[in-house]
Amino acid sequence: MLNLPPRIIIAALKGGSGKTIISLGLASVWQEKGHKVAPFKKGPDFIDAGWLSFAANRDCHNLDPFMMSDTQILQSFCYNSADADISLIEGNRGLFDGFDLDGCCSTAELGKLLKAPVIIIVDVTMSTRTVAALIMGCQRFDPDLKIVAVILNRVAGARQESIVRDSIESYCGIPVVGSVHKLKGNIFPERHMGLIPHQEREHAEKAISWTRKIVTENLDLDAIWRLAHDVEPLDRIEDHKNKETKKTLDTSPPRIGFIRDSSFWFYYPENLKQLRDLGAELVEVNSIRERELPEVDALYIGGGFPETQAQALADNNGFRDSLRQKIENGLPVYAECGGLMYLGESLLVNEKTYPMVGVLPIRFLLEEKPQGHGYTILEVVKQNPYYKVEEELRGHEFHYSRPLIEWSDEIHSIFKVRRGHGLDGATDGLCKKNLLATYTHLHAGGSPLWGDALYKVALVSKNQKNLDNSKKGGLTR
Repeated sequence: MLNLPPRIIIAALKGGSGKTIISLGLASVWQEKGHKVAPFKKGPDFIDAGWLSFAANRDCHNLDPFMMSDTQILQSFCYNSADADISLIEGNRGLFDGFDLDGCCSTAELGKLLKAPVIIIVDVTMSTRTVAALIMGCQRFDPDLKIVAVILNRVAGARQESIVRDSIESYCGIPVVGSVHKLKGNIFPERHMGLIPHQEREHAEKAISWTRKIVTENLDLDAIWRLAHDVEPLDRIEDHKNKETKKTLDTSPPRIGFIRDSSFWFYYPENLKQLRDLGAELVEVNSIRERELPEVDALYIGGGFPETQAQALADNNGFRDSLRQKIENGLPVYAECGGLMYLGESLLVNEKTYPMVGVLPIRFLLEEKPQGHGYTILEVVKQNPYYKVEEELRGHEFHYSRPLIEWSDEIHSIFKVRRGHGLDGATDGLCKKNLLATYTHLHAGGSPLWGDALYKVALVSKNQKNLDNSKKGGLTR
């Protein structure tokens, strides 16, 4: 059996009940007290995960039952919580909400897999004893789930709080460990949650301080700490270290760049870690400040909100031109979502057009509603430098942009969309030379072939450049 750190899941009866604010406050207050907090987010959400990373001062890892197997989830959880004093897992949606009648991929199923105590946040607006009935229903709906406490949210006053608290503790036999009254205003900007570039750091710190104040004043932190310590050990699993990708024996590994700045910042920690484990030298690149792309053997452009920095991206002509030229010369580039948008001809934001890299004949329009939001299943249907035909990939997408594509012989789509929206509801993944750009984000914890593919393409690129340089040297000598 494994002796893992204490752990707790923060869940709710529905989305929008306050899970993120409470989770951020707990992570921050424990971290401020000197505890090592390992934050996790159930599902693919990178916005909440970004804030949890900021609050805990430590990478938040996603535990996603759709993109990852049970074994992969357990390995990730064990490995990334091994040195922590406590693990905090924020659920998503309602506690039992899943894909099918059996609740596949729900927060409840994750709770049972991790044998983690669950605290339910309940929005008590215009309710009293009925809240106890709802909690009792959850208890009886799945007796194998360890529901240990309740936090009341949006409480109107002392009388309502007293009735709800007494009802839950009397009928359900579990404590109420917090009561948060209706909050005036929410200082978190929904559009930018998770987007914490340096220039917004001051606002981010104020927001986290606000959540810390809420939990300190309204929650029984000692009781929650005790509940998190009352956990069962998990069944022994294969050591995560044995599952890590073995480093290459190549003595001169490839340099893989990745753009991380205020436009492109969404990278699952596992994705970058896998490339390092393979032996790659990672080079952080800033598409706004740097005048040209540095010398790399491949480039990874993650997600983000390039539309929020459209003017700055457009103004950096030198970087855009150098990136376009290197792609035309064969540089391997793997781009996801925001990276895909950056590689097109232009972004249309608030009726203003901003030029982008222009290596793909696409214009992107920003819409008010999401154009793709949720899990994706892609089938590889055409040859490309990264994946074999007939492979199945599981990921997720979240984008407000709509592409207008001018098809030509230079580009083609390589994915058939079996679930999700992608580019047009049927296809995703544009390929041109050694460039692959897609709306779908992949998680290396569930798709280890992703890192293997990018590394191998980078290594081929590096070896080809060395060969070319050797030939040039031979001609000059």
